[in-house]
Amino acid sequence: MEMETVPNGSSPSSTTTTSTAVTTNAASAAAVAAAISPNAPSSKLNQLSESLKLEHQFLRVPFEHFKKAIRANHRIVEKELSAVINGVSDAAESDMSRDDAVHHLNSLVSRLQGLKRKSEEGSQTENLQAQRCRARLDHLESADPENLSGWHNTRLNRILVDYMLRMSYYNTAVKLAESSNIQDLVDIDVFHEAKKVIDALQNKEVTPALAWCADNKSRLKKSKSKFEFQLRLQEFIELVRAENMMRAITYARKYLAPWGSTHMKELQRVLATLAFKSNTECTTYKVLFESKQWDYLIDQFKQEFCKLYGMTLEPLLNIYLQAGLSALKTPFCYEDDCTKEDPLSQESFRKLASPLPYSKQHHSKLVCYITKELMDTENPPLVLPNGYVYSTKALEEMAKKNDGRITCPRTGLTCNYTELVKAYIS
Repeated sequence: MEMETVPNGSSPSSTTTTSTAVTTNAASAAAVAAAISPNAPSSKLNQLSESLKLEHQFLRVPFEHFKKAIRANHRIVEKELSAVINGVSDAAESDMSRDDAVHHLNSLVSRLQGLKRKSEEGSQTENLQAQRCRARLDHLESADPENLSGWHNTRLNRILVDYMLRMSYYNTAVKLAESSNIQDLVDIDVFHEAKKVIDALQNKEVTPALAWCADNKSRLKKSKSKFEFQLRLQEFIELVRAENMMRAITYARKYLAPWGSTHMKELQRVLATLAFKSNTECTTYKVLFESKQWDYLIDQFKQEFCKLYGMTLEPLLNIYLQAGLSALKTPFCYEDDCTKEDPLSQESFRKLASPLPYSKQHHSKLVCYITKELMDTENPPLVLPNGYVYSTKALEEMAKKNDGRITCPRTGLTCNYTELVKAYIS
């Protein structure tokens, strides 16, 4: 797999070639396992192939970041070139003196020099993102079906870094990435971009979030996002809270009115706060002034951010754990006498598994309430007169200790061992 680096962010042809190359490589990543070792056992190849199917986000995030850098550089080039061409046209059409013409041309040359500098910086950014895509493809190619332990350890570290970044443990995530030498395999710079916006929203500032919306305006519009509208509403609410009514009205006319055709009901509700003000007891409008509105904006930003980069909304660690817990979850796991060997005996795992369905058991397994051992043909179940079932081994030991008497540990019923009836498992 060969990836062409971008020589200059302003070149449309180079942009197209690189994007095509990355897309082709990403599409073929799932077939890497078969190409690595055709002589490997089919079971190991299948296992590796299934593992690679889970790496969509691993390739998607740097690719989206790469495309974003290309678009940004393209916009800069178009804007600056258009300004220079218009400046030359204006100079040719106007009657300037020699000195004015020289000064005007010098300013245009300075602008072109600035464009050159920006293009070089943009090209470096594009090359960096292209190299990151290349590094991740190389990592997938390095998976050896005969020795997957090292590759799985690296993936575990990637998953842990992803979890730490999502939980805002940035310094710890950076240290783990550096100690594991996986800086190109994790998305620290992407999450640092999100951190700036999240920190600002926690401080009740919307300016960085609005700047982020402006940078990604076309993609947010394509996904029909309401995030920018919600930010504008919150900024309006803060003006009303400060009792700066005239400024709030001016702000609404400039920034909220364009949203009226699609969000009229929400707009009418927020504008009504001009009359009710922040000290209102009316529940409909009181909730708009509560601090939890900022928490809602943070959650909404995280969703939009993940959607933009093709990330999962849940941390990868949670997804992998839930996949395993879904195979272990049974009603017995939530009983007080659940064995300590069961991961779902721990409250943290129970909380993580709460939205999951119970595991589907095609063949029922009977476990003795007393011994916790499996009841089968060698240790058949016996039914007490009250209908409760226990293993033969447990009841025989109880009968030997109590002169042939059996006491049900759940109800306290006492009976003779001869009264028990054997149950058959089909």
